[in-house]
Amino acid sequence: VMDNTIQKTNLWLKDVMQELGTEDKHRAFLALRAVLHMLRDRLLVDEVAEFASQLPLFIRGLYYEGWEPSTTPKKERHRAQFLSHVKEYFINEPEIDSEKVVRAVFSVFAKRISQGEINDIKGLFPMELQDLWPQEAAAESAGR
Repeated sequence: VMDNTIQKTNLWLKDVMQELGTEDKHRAFLALRAVLHMLRDRLLVDEVAEFASQLPLFIRGLYYEGWEPSTTPKKERHRAQFLSHVKEYFINEPEIDSEKVVRAVFSVFAKRISQGEINDIKGLFPMELQDLWPQEAAAESAGR
Protein backbone atom coordinates (compact mmCIF):
# COMPACT_ATOMS: atom_id res chain seq x y z
CA VAL A 1 0.00 0.00 0.00
CA MET A 2 2.77 2.44 0.93
CA ASP A 3 4.76 1.86 -2.27
CA ASN A 4 1.61 2.27 -4.33
CA THR A 5 0.59 5.57 -2.70
CA ILE A 6 4.12 6.94 -2.94
CA GLN A 7 4.20 6.06 -6.63
CA LYS A 8 0.80 7.68 -7.24
CA THR A 9 1.80 10.78 -5.23
CA ASN A 10 4.95 11.13 -7.30
CA LEU A 11 2.88 10.92 -10.49
CA TRP A 12 0.60 13.69 -9.22
CA LEU A 13 3.61 15.83 -8.28
CA LYS A 14 5.16 15.21 -11.69
CA ASP A 15 1.92 16.40 -13.31
CA VAL A 16 1.89 19.54 -11.15
CA MET A 17 5.55 20.21 -12.00
CA GLN A 18 4.76 19.87 -15.69
CA GLU A 19 1.74 22.20 -15.44
CA LEU A 20 3.81 24.78 -13.54
CA GLY A 21 6.76 24.43 -15.91
CA THR A 22 9.19 23.66 -13.07
CA GLU A 23 11.58 20.92 -12.01
CA ASP A 24 11.15 21.95 -8.37
CA LYS A 25 9.34 19.13 -6.57
CA HIS A 26 9.04 21.18 -3.38
CA ARG A 27 7.25 23.98 -5.28
CA ALA A 28 4.88 21.40 -6.78
CA PHE A 29 4.23 19.96 -3.32
CA LEU A 30 3.46 23.43 -1.93
CA ALA A 31 1.17 24.15 -4.88
CA LEU A 32 -0.74 20.91 -4.42
CA ARG A 33 -1.03 21.42 -0.67
CA ALA A 34 -2.15 25.05 -0.98
CA VAL A 35 -4.86 24.31 -3.53
CA LEU A 36 -6.06 21.20 -1.72
CA HIS A 37 -6.51 23.20 1.49
CA MET A 38 -8.08 26.17 -0.25
CA LEU A 39 -10.52 23.88 -2.04
CA ARG A 40 -11.30 21.78 1.04
CA ASP A 41 -12.11 24.83 3.14
CA ARG A 42 -14.70 26.02 0.63
CA LEU A 43 -16.61 22.77 0.20
CA LEU A 44 -19.46 21.26 2.18
CA VAL A 45 -18.38 18.43 4.49
CA ASP A 46 -19.99 15.72 2.33
CA GLU A 47 -18.30 17.10 -0.78
CA VAL A 48 -14.94 17.18 1.04
CA ALA A 49 -15.28 13.46 1.71
CA GLU A 50 -16.42 12.62 -1.83
CA PHE A 51 -13.45 14.46 -3.33
CA ALA A 52 -11.03 12.87 -0.83
CA SER A 53 -12.16 9.38 -1.79
CA GLN A 54 -10.52 9.87 -5.20
CA LEU A 55 -7.15 10.99 -3.85
CA PRO A 56 -4.14 8.72 -3.30
CA LEU A 57 -3.68 7.92 0.38
CA PHE A 58 -0.74 10.26 0.99
CA ILE A 59 -2.42 13.16 -0.82
CA ARG A 60 -5.63 12.46 1.08
CA GLY A 61 -3.70 12.90 4.34
CA LEU A 62 -2.29 16.17 3.03
CA TYR A 63 -5.80 17.27 2.08
CA TYR A 64 -7.19 16.64 5.56
CA GLU A 65 -4.14 18.08 7.38
CA GLY A 66 -5.30 20.80 9.79
CA TRP A 67 -8.93 20.67 8.66
CA GLU A 68 -11.56 22.06 11.02
CA PRO A 69 -14.92 20.89 9.65
CA SER A 70 -16.89 23.18 11.98
CA THR A 71 -15.40 26.24 10.25
CA THR A 72 -16.26 25.18 6.70
CA PRO A 73 -17.34 26.01 4.17
CA LYS A 74 -15.80 29.46 4.09
CA LYS A 75 -18.07 31.96 2.38
CA GLU A 76 -15.45 33.92 0.43
CA ARG A 77 -16.77 34.39 -3.05
CA HIS A 78 -14.26 36.71 -4.72
CA ARG A 79 -11.31 35.71 -6.85
CA ALA A 80 -8.77 37.88 -5.01
CA GLN A 81 -9.69 36.37 -1.63
CA PHE A 82 -9.55 32.88 -3.06
CA LEU A 83 -6.13 33.36 -4.64
CA SER A 84 -4.65 35.15 -1.62
CA HIS A 85 -4.96 31.97 0.44
CA VAL A 86 -2.83 30.08 -2.06
CA LYS A 87 -0.21 32.83 -1.99
CA GLU A 88 0.12 32.44 1.80
CA TYR A 89 1.73 29.02 1.27
CA PHE A 90 4.52 30.63 -0.77
CA ILE A 91 5.74 33.07 1.87
CA ASN A 92 9.34 32.73 0.64
CA GLU A 93 8.33 33.24 -2.99
CA PRO A 94 6.48 36.58 -3.14
CA GLU A 95 6.70 36.58 -6.95
CA ILE A 96 4.59 33.42 -7.26
CA ASP A 97 1.55 33.75 -9.51
CA SER A 98 -1.21 32.22 -7.39
CA GLU A 99 -3.63 32.08 -10.31
CA LYS A 100 -1.12 30.06 -12.33
CA VAL A 101 -0.71 27.73 -9.33
CA VAL A 102 -4.47 27.20 -9.00
CA ARG A 103 -4.92 26.63 -12.72
CA ALA A 104 -2.04 24.12 -12.75
CA VAL A 105 -3.40 22.08 -9.85
CA PHE A 106 -6.97 22.25 -11.16
CA SER A 107 -5.65 20.87 -14.46
CA VAL A 108 -4.17 17.93 -12.59
CA PHE A 109 -7.45 17.43 -10.74
CA ALA A 110 -9.32 17.48 -14.06
CA LYS A 111 -6.98 14.76 -15.32
CA ARG A 112 -7.01 12.54 -12.23
CA ILE A 113 -10.45 13.04 -10.62
CA SER A 114 -13.71 11.86 -12.19
CA GLN A 115 -15.49 14.37 -14.38
CA GLY A 116 -18.65 14.00 -12.29
CA GLU A 117 -16.82 15.02 -9.14
CA ILE A 118 -15.16 17.96 -10.91
CA ASN A 119 -18.58 19.09 -12.15
CA ASP A 120 -20.00 18.84 -8.63
CA ILE A 121 -17.21 20.96 -7.20
CA LYS A 122 -17.35 23.53 -9.98
CA GLY A 123 -21.08 23.86 -9.42
CA LEU A 124 -20.40 24.97 -5.86
CA PHE A 125 -18.04 27.73 -7.00
CA PRO A 126 -19.19 31.25 -7.84
CA MET A 127 -19.09 32.05 -11.57
CA GLU A 128 -15.99 34.27 -11.24
CA LEU A 129 -14.02 31.28 -9.94
CA GLN A 130 -15.29 28.60 -12.31
CA ASP A 131 -13.03 29.80 -15.13
CA LEU A 132 -9.97 28.73 -13.11
CA TRP A 133 -10.74 25.17 -14.19
CA PRO A 134 -9.41 23.96 -17.56
CA GLN A 135 -11.62 24.51 -20.58
CA GLU A 136 -12.28 20.76 -20.98
CA ALA A 137 -13.81 20.71 -17.49
CA ALA A 138 -15.78 23.85 -18.33
CA ALA A 139 -17.14 22.28 -21.54
CA GLU A 140 -18.18 19.12 -19.69
CA SER A 141 -19.84 21.15 -16.96
CA ALA A 142 -21.81 23.21 -19.51
CA GLY A 143 -23.10 20.01 -21.09
CA ARG A 144 -24.87 18.85 -17.92
